[in-house]
Amino acid sequence: MGDSLAISAIVVIVLIVVLILLSGLRVIQQYERGVLFVLGNLRGTRGPGLCWIPPVIARLLKVDLRIVTLTVPPQEVITRDNVTVKVTAVIYFYVVNPEAAIVNVMNYLQATTQIGQTTLRNVLGQSELDELLAQRNKINRELQAIIDEFTERWGVKVTAVEIKDVELPATMQRAMAKQAEAEREKRAKIIHAEGELQAATQLAQAANIIASEPGALQLRYLQTLTEIAVEKNSTIIFPLPLDLIEPLLRTLHAAREGRAAPAPQDGPRPTPASPYPQG
Repeated sequence: MGDSLAISAIVVIVLIVVLILLSGLRVIQQYERGVLFVLGNLRGTRGPGLCWIPPVIARLLKVDLRIVTLTVPPQEVITRDNVTVKVTAVIYFYVVNPEAAIVNVMNYLQATTQIGQTTLRNVLGQSELDELLAQRNKINRELQAIIDEFTERWGVKVTAVEIKDVELPATMQRAMAKQAEAEREKRAKIIHAEGELQAATQLAQAANIIASEPGALQLRYLQTLTEIAVEKNSTIIFPLPLDLIEPLLRTLHAAREGRAAPAPQDGPRPTPASPYPQG
């Protein structure tokens, strides 16, 4: 009776010990690391894989090492030129030092969110609206550098900060639309004027070439006649350049001058015979 009780007690003790030992097993995923504390003291990191920690006296905190996409809530910002805008941004970061992420900050996710909001308001408050709209890459890099400097001691690396959306007031949207329309009209007029200038230049060059080569004018004239003949017109206006008929006009003018001025006769004029007999 006494031996059976002893054996049962031993079995129970062994089971308890086994259960306690098994309770110390932990499985850590590939993308995680475990920060081990024993009696409150930091004992380093564990993982990935299966690890064992002393039960009761030890605590293992898992930290995810994957990139976190953190959306900063819409922030109402007054720019340097006194325009109120609402800006939304996205922060990409990951933990590079699990021990620092646990020991140096209470909640690194919340802390990164808060520092992202305050930095976003500060940086955008020092920029003008045109810079915010036209130089986003520069502002993004500036935000990333400032936030990364703050989170470095927390074991967090900020890889990128992107301004997601900029919401403008309705009055500002209408003003910018008018400005954009005026800018488009300005560009259209400039392009039209440049086209007119190029066309005038080309026409002037063509006129100089034709004037220097009379044969070119004749060819152009014949080409025009060919184009007119193709069309089915009932009436054809036939322009005739003066260069073609100038020799003919000169000949006619010379002939007309020849008839108006007859050639003078030489010697005394003959005396007409008298009708009366001379005695």
